[in-house]
Amino acid sequence: MGNIHGQSFRITTFGESHGPALGVIIDGCPPRVPFDAAFLRSELARRRPGQSALTTQRNEADDPEVLSGISHDGLTLGSPIAIVIRNGDQRPQAYAEMKAAYRPSHADFTYDAKYGIRAIEGGGRSSARETAARVAAGAVAKTVLHHACGARITAWVESVADIRMPAPTKTPLLKQVEATPTRCPHPATAAKIDALIRQARADGDSVGGVICCVIENLPAGLGSPVFDRFEADLAKAMLSLPATKGFEIGSGFAGTLLRGSAHNDEFIRKGSRIRTKTNRSGGTQGGITNGEDVVFRIAFKPTATVLKPQKTVRPDGKATELTAKGRHDPCVLPRAVPIVEAMAALVAVDHWIRDRGQNAPFGRCGRKA
Repeated sequence: MGNIHGQSFRITTFGESHGPALGVIIDGCPPRVPFDAAFLRSELARRRPGQSALTTQRNEADDPEVLSGISHDGLTLGSPIAIVIRNGDQRPQAYAEMKAAYRPSHADFTYDAKYGIRAIEGGGRSSARETAARVAAGAVAKTVLHHACGARITAWVESVADIRMPAPTKTPLLKQVEATPTRCPHPATAAKIDALIRQARADGDSVGGVICCVIENLPAGLGSPVFDRFEADLAKAMLSLPATKGFEIGSGFAGTLLRGSAHNDEFIRKGSRIRTKTNRSGGTQGGITNGEDVVFRIAFKPTATVLKPQKTVRPDGKATELTAKGRHDPCVLPRAVPIVEAMAALVAVDHWIRDRGQNAPFGRCGRKA
């Protein structure tokens, strides 16, 4: 049913937007990894609704309950890790009108077309509420990566609508990203984005934009040709997120404007390592990481739920008009930042474990096992 992600580090998420709880089961986490409960809570707090005037005012504590997989002295056991996040602020009555009409650009119609039944309240599994379980799993994945290879994952809001921050000369620090509710690390741009989102909310409308993400300190060699390319799995992971409409890595679409001689990344020797002089490849070549930063971008559409009358149809095909109710983000990007990081971590740790399982016992030519 499409609720499982990963091969060696495998997660299964469950729960509906307005059900009793959401949760995730993590299978394949290595044993003896220090489990950081405080970090898990802090990651969920970054995604939590109601954290600022720019987000939905649904009030959820998102306090995780770890049911299994962790020893009494705080180490992973290697057995399945189960994490549950209770839903507290449920208002299913706000979705009563959704029974009689399909919300434009939502999954209401397609769920009915596929299953013949759907969770009316909040969209069920199609709701962005589901991503809380992904962030919980991503916190565990980040912890494993930190201890395994020192990998660091940082995402930020690069643009909203036509407001775009200048290209940074280096990856922003977490404190810079978290300095404003917009999660744009460029203060002047963040102020403009803040005003735009507030205006969209006042208008009963919404706006979209682009998130940039960088994975630092990944070793060369992760990913496999032909169908398990690292960037292909990244793309699938990112496009599995609600409201996503585009993915690019490295130079992306802008790279199509260059000739090959200008686009190629020249190899150089730097210390004991082989590096590339530029990084238009975005950290992967041939579907395998090359040791450079993995740099990618994700496009998020404007939030589908707007507080304006919209024309639609009922399940019987009759035309009608619908004005959405409930609590919704006028722009999903600020809260999507930790979700993007979580999915990047899940892809990276899965490929790290798969690579070690295939190659580590026999060593590698030119690199440590």
